[in-house]
Amino acid sequence: MQVLAQSRAARRRLGQAGFSLVEVSIVTAIVLLIAVIGIPAIGGYVMENKVPRVGQELARFVMHARVNAGTSGDVPYEHIATANLAAMVADSTVLTLASDGAVLHGLGSGGTVEVEPADAGAAFLLRLRQVNHVACPSIASVLQRVADRITVEADGAAVRTVKDESTTYNALAAESACAKGDVNQFVFHVG
Repeated sequence: MQVLAQSRAARRRLGQAGFSLVEVSIVTAIVLLIAVIGIPAIGGYVMENKVPRVGQELARFVMHARVNAGTSGDVPYEHIATANLAAMVADSTVLTLASDGAVLHGLGSGGTVEVEPADAGAAFLLRLRQVNHVACPSIASVLQRVADRITVEADGAAVRTVKDESTTYNALAAESACAKGDVNQFVFHVG
């Protein structure tokens, strides 16, 4: 024991004091604990920050479709499809294109955006699949300005309408319609 104390004293005099294995282990455990707790929170924060940009890009597509549908009579959206959205966002930094032509929204793992005609071409649907619950109320809030009807289906549960002709949009209703995880599907009906 006396030799160990003399050795420490000698190292301190020479400026070679270091950390013991126990001290290093404790610091490592604390850093790992902070990482385990913090990484999911950071992921949610990053996703929340994507929502306004994704919503703006999709709203831009809706307005683009409305303007270009113009004078097509009673069926202005008869031929609208996901390919139209893909062409518009080809150079986007917000929405990405998969190799199979799918448009990915980034608000959930593998989440896609699909566009299809509705009401015999008089309207169209903008469908967002696999939306994470963190993005639920925000994406609905951004797109409620351009959509006539909004429905949410959460993890195979019944479809809930959060906006239509008789229901005023409410962000809390949109949030409560969502389930935890990347399991939510939004359908925005645009007429």
